[in-house]
Amino acid sequence: MEEDNRTDKDILVKGLKRLGLCLLCMFSGPTLLHLALDNNDKPLYIPLLIVAFIICIAAIILLFLGIHTIVDSIFKKKN
Repeated sequence: MEEDNRTDKDILVKGLKRLGLCLLCMFSGPTLLHLALDNNDKPLYIPLLIVAFIICIAAIILLFLGIHTIVDSIFKKKN
């Protein structure tokens, strides 16, 4: 009996999309954080700071999820 251990391309594309979103968050989160910390006397300081932290945390989570999805697409066996 021969096993078929090929990469699942649908799952691989899903992982690459997550990494693309991660890349977007990796640039927008620190940029918003920098804008918020430069303008701490403005009325939108606290909301912008909170949104920037949420985007930075989302970038970290999307990075791990994307890498995990790509590894699953390469090494998981189909049943």
